[in-house]
Amino acid sequence: MPETPFFDPEKTYEENFIEGPFGAFADGSVFPTANEPCATVFGQAVYLPFGIPAGPLLNGKYIKAALAQGFDIPVYKTVRTRRYASAPWPNVLSVGVSNQDLTFELAEQGLIATHAFTDPIAITNSFGVPSFDPDFWQPDMAEASRSASKGQLVVGSFQGTTNLNGDVEAYIRDFVLAARLVQETGVRVLEANLSCPNEGTGHLLCYDLPRSKIILAAIKNAIGDLPLVIKIGYFQDQRQLTDFVAEIGGLVQGISAINTIPARIIDAEGHQALPGVGRERSGVCGHPIKWAGLAMVRRLAALRQQLDLSFTIVGVGGVTTPEDYQEYSAAGADLVMSATGAMWHPHLAQDIKTARREH
Repeated sequence: MPETPFFDPEKTYEENFIEGPFGAFADGSVFPTANEPCATVFGQAVYLPFGIPAGPLLNGKYIKAALAQGFDIPVYKTVRTRRYASAPWPNVLSVGVSNQDLTFELAEQGLIATHAFTDPIAITNSFGVPSFDPDFWQPDMAEASRSASKGQLVVGSFQGTTNLNGDVEAYIRDFVLAARLVQETGVRVLEANLSCPNEGTGHLLCYDLPRSKIILAAIKNAIGDLPLVIKIGYFQDQRQLTDFVAEIGGLVQGISAINTIPARIIDAEGHQALPGVGRERSGVCGHPIKWAGLAMVRRLAALRQQLDLSFTIVGVGGVTTPEDYQEYSAAGADLVMSATGAMWHPHLAQDIKTARREH
């Protein structure tokens, strides 16, 4: 059965930000490390190439708790260059698809959402990528990064913000400014969130290859040799993914996949479950999207070899057990991350480390 999640779905984003984390992430315990770091990720020695992706670790308190619980590579939640409000509560709901793969056909039919969370965990999350001002998150991220112990690494995630007049150049400049502000915190790895909606469209930025390439080139020009990871969604079209990796794979140091699979989210009566405009569809994560995350890792690994590239592959999606971690590693992931699984199973990193020692 799932444990008490470190993010409370019954509380608002703001309440979780101020009062959290909860459960095992709040008990003050520290998982002891053993031996020496046995892996290298982005040039840094780590005990276990496993962590929590951008999303549930809202601030430095969450990052410190994740590090203490043995998640050696936590990602500070995606930040912006200015304050951006969260979507209204509820933000996290359970969806009725936990015992099967979430296909794109099933996602279009609509998933019934409830407040009852059971294993295997399957949720939708709808926040709108909120952010506080840099005056808060810069010192908070800096302190969180410094709290990493030997064999641990904190990653800073960021994205650009669209503007009311549709100024694409301003959007690109904002992406670069966000990267510079994150770099100033002293984190050793940056992550650009390309799995957010593109300027002026409903599509993910990662599906717009020309604009993604312009933005990433500008970011790398600004941050220099600091490792840059990009977070992308699932690519249904293999040709599109091949072109993307061919153009982008030599520019960045890591590709993280996937984020979520979007689906229609409804209540038991068939009505929109998440209140507000633009929330008819919401990303689904957890166990039902593991197939998609594994498939993307395999495809990225094949393209990396085919194109003679060397980027790090970060596998994300549906990791809830030590066996899931092993599947991702076997598929070609150099680094594995868990968001939903970690939220309800806060000892997951410890379980993986224990299982590895026993074998």
